[in-house]
Amino acid sequence: MANRKDQHIKHALDYQSPYNSFDEMELIHRSLPKYDLDEIDLSTHFAGQDFAYPFYINAMTGGSKKAKLVNEKLAQVAEETGILMVTGSYSAALKNPEDDSFSVNQDKPNLLFATNIGIDKPIEAGLKAIVDLNPLFLQVHVNLMQELLMPEGERTFKHWQNHLAAFATSMPVPIILKEVGFGMDLSTIEQARALGVRTFDISGRGGTSFAYIENKRGGNRSYLDEWGQTTVQALLNAKPVIDDVEILASGGVRHPLDMVKALVLGARAVGLSRTVLEIVEQYSVAESIEIINGWKEDLRFIMCALSCRNLAELREVDYLLYGKLAEANR
Repeated sequence: MANRKDQHIKHALDYQSPYNSFDEMELIHRSLPKYDLDEIDLSTHFAGQDFAYPFYINAMTGGSKKAKLVNEKLAQVAEETGILMVTGSYSAALKNPEDDSFSVNQDKPNLLFATNIGIDKPIEAGLKAIVDLNPLFLQVHVNLMQELLMPEGERTFKHWQNHLAAFATSMPVPIILKEVGFGMDLSTIEQARALGVRTFDISGRGGTSFAYIENKRGGNRSYLDEWGQTTVQALLNAKPVIDDVEILASGGVRHPLDMVKALVLGARAVGLSRTVLEIVEQYSVAESIEIINGWKEDLRFIMCALSCRNLAELREVDYLLYGKLAEANR
């Protein structure tokens, strides 16, 4: 039987979302900029760390030989470009002590590195991930619809909040509560904030659909493939707390323009999964590095065209909404 992690990679690459909310958001161009291109500052701060660039390689994979090869390429690209890399869920390695598909930071002293674990795991599992990998922070992912659709998925959930409270108060590194593509709602952010969580990846619909993936793995509920809220809608929903917590955005981010739109809506940084996966699958490491470095310049171009020197000024940019987004936010 095919490895579940390898199936995830295959179906993630196959899937094309029928709708991307970033296409219904338009930024207002400024014809007379205030800054020179070399004055544009891309730096950001979240989870207790300063980062030179406001985008990162988000959690994707681990737990198989193919996943190790993917993670090795991602780690090489991340180290060379100076961006953060987050691995997929460390749960697979907890089941198999021989699994070395996650420890791609061991020989990369300059790699900005973090990892991920499911909220269904007890705090001891998270502590082991930290001891084993020494990450900058730990993502704790919530994937309720995916678990429901997986035949082998979880069926008990009431303990999740207790686990989250333990993660939030007892970890030696910062934690980030992360959705997996269904969009995190405001009430969840407020609940988790009350438990001690400060940083959230709202990860909306529009990119990888784990509902689609689990249905392709043998499920028969394709009508749920588009479950959840889009990334832009999730960001708009989070506006009431955007200054009180740290919001990260992922889900359907394809290029620097999508990144800037998310930053305009208050995200501290933007995570990319499938987009980067496609790049390292199609191109060499050297070519992938060139593409990622090109994104940095493109971000500066777009910020210059919006007359913004830094991420704080991006939050003041005017924008227009169209279509479904406009209807939902009247």
